[in-house]
Amino acid sequence: MTAGKDWQAWHEPYADETSPLSRRLRLVQRHIASWLDDRPGEALTVVSACAGQGHDLLGVLSIRADANRVRATLLEYDEHNVASAQAAVDDAALRNVTVVRANAGDRAAYVGAVPADLVLMAGVFGNISEADVHGTISALPELCAACAIVIWTRTRRAPDLTPAVRRWLTAAGFVEQAFHAPADALFSVGVHHFVGVPRPLTPRGRLFRFLA
Repeated sequence: MTAGKDWQAWHEPYADETSPLSRRLRLVQRHIASWLDDRPGEALTVVSACAGQGHDLLGVLSIRADANRVRATLLEYDEHNVASAQAAVDDAALRNVTVVRANAGDRAAYVGAVPADLVLMAGVFGNISEADVHGTISALPELCAACAIVIWTRTRRAPDLTPAVRRWLTAAGFVEQAFHAPADALFSVGVHHFVGVPRPLTPRGRLFRFLA
């Protein structure tokens, strides 16, 4: 995570329901809700990398009667966003959601949080290098439980990396379930199902370094 950028202010476009950020959020939330509906009654685990204020996951769990069957870990480095996410968790009484101030680019941050049934990589791939995107995708089997879902986002601003992201996910053992690329906006949202074999987490080293 870089110093100097106001990551709390970055969330302000969520207040505008027509903003690309809000539209992207609704797509991510829709897929989270569908995933929960597809696995009724199961105890499920979620990890969210660079979770920000947690609007995607918390916005879904806060309105569901079955929220407490989900054990979730939100990894976020910015202390103001951590405080905002924790306040939302407390307000919704989400007793199985933990907000951790940690650098999600460090493998050590995932110890105890994975393997997860849902891995959220929203706002990650657009803020790290191409090499780190590829490396993180290659490492996703270490974060995923069997049959996990990964939801990711990425801008399609030139040069558009999303075709490569989709290829790399296939190579890492994932099958694409959805890919949204609206013609009137630059964001994209991908949903991939893990059909490969989970690998043990390597607890040391770096997955990625935030650039933006």
